[in-house]
Amino acid sequence: MKKDLHPKLHDTKVSCSCGYEFESKSTVGDSIHVEICSQCHPFYTGQQKFIDTAGRIDRFKRKYGQTTAKQD
Repeated sequence: MKKDLHPKLHDTKVSCSCGYEFESKSTVGDSIHVEICSQCHPFYTGQQKFIDTAGRIDRFKRKYGQTTAKQD
């Protein structure tokens, strides 16, 4: 490998606005602040809500014949 070609990789402390912090690696620097992370994002926490405007989800299901799966 060529010398001094690649950027330096730092141990980085990532902190979120929700207060969650974790360690990672980055070429940016020693600390990174993010507004949203996997601990507070609605998709990962299971609090995501689908807003069905004008029946789009029902129309999609009718068009492609998809129904809700029944669990045994």
